[in-house]
Amino acid sequence: MAKEIERIINVERVEDLICVFGSFDENIKKIEEALNVTIINRGNELKVSGDEEAVDKAARTLDGLLSLAAKGEQIDEQRVRYLITLVKEGNDAQVTEMAKDVVCITAKGKSIKAKTVGQQKYMKAIMKNTVTLGVGPAGTGKTYLAVAAAVAAFRERTVNRIILTRPAVEAGERLGFLPGDLQNKVDPYLRPLYDALYDMLGAETFQKYQERGSIEVAPLAYMRGRTLDDSFIILDEAQNTTKEQMKMFLTRLGFGSKIVITGDVTQIDLPQDKVSGLKDALRVLEGVKDIAICKLTSADVVRHALVQEIINAYERADKMKRPEISGPAKFQRKRSQ
Repeated sequence: MAKEIERIINVERVEDLICVFGSFDENIKKIEEALNVTIINRGNELKVSGDEEAVDKAARTLDGLLSLAAKGEQIDEQRVRYLITLVKEGNDAQVTEMAKDVVCITAKGKSIKAKTVGQQKYMKAIMKNTVTLGVGPAGTGKTYLAVAAAVAAFRERTVNRIILTRPAVEAGERLGFLPGDLQNKVDPYLRPLYDALYDMLGAETFQKYQERGSIEVAPLAYMRGRTLDDSFIILDEAQNTTKEQMKMFLTRLGFGSKIVITGDVTQIDLPQDKVSGLKDALRVLEGVKDIAICKLTSADVVRHALVQEIINAYERADKMKRPEISGPAKFQRKRSQ
């Protein structure tokens, strides 16, 4: 039987304690439920009780949250959930790195920061390398953080233009049946990019820069035949490019430019006979100097907690669907190759 212990955590500032507890003590309840401990607040002290290992993990989680609160970080459900995951994996020492760098300030004055260790590695890769491939499931902030980095570079005048592009792949709808001219037809595909830019710059400022040509949001087909100098270029939903489109896009790179390619290889809308340009690029470009490949996981999801569960459920289902090849069938496959 596990040994029951108690541990006292002293808190210097009551404000930090209030921040960590959250509305109606929801953050503390989340820790108690996840780690099977009891946490009681007495003035500037927290008493944690439960079995030894669980108490140790809860104390490390609370220390990490208090550290973030002391640096002015908002403590929400996602932060608590992520920190518990880090503690369980023995990586909680990395939490102090999470509150360091502001990527960008939005039009409403909100600081955009990497919220997970994976996101922080992604941001560092973008700053350090000319080309960065950010691959991961929905909700990991791939596009939003890339746009934040682009706006930051534009404001600092390290680039003269921001170019955001996506392949206009028809996922269940035909472009020809959509109303309006070509721009009206492709705008729905580009809407997530517009939304991120509106958030960073505000609608009026965005439109002003777009009219000047300082910001361009366009389908991937518009990139052909161009050389893009002094630009921050983002290719979003890159899993829906073909091998030829990806090569075409990468060779648009000009002097003083930076490229970020984002995508999710589990959400490919291409016909089955087409190889994803993103999958191919991950294979071809691995190990090439000044090109970084960042793989985000479900642990980096910063949307609703259920998104993480959905991604994990689909990953489990995919693994179960893959048949094990053995015996004569395995030999037959080798011969056919």
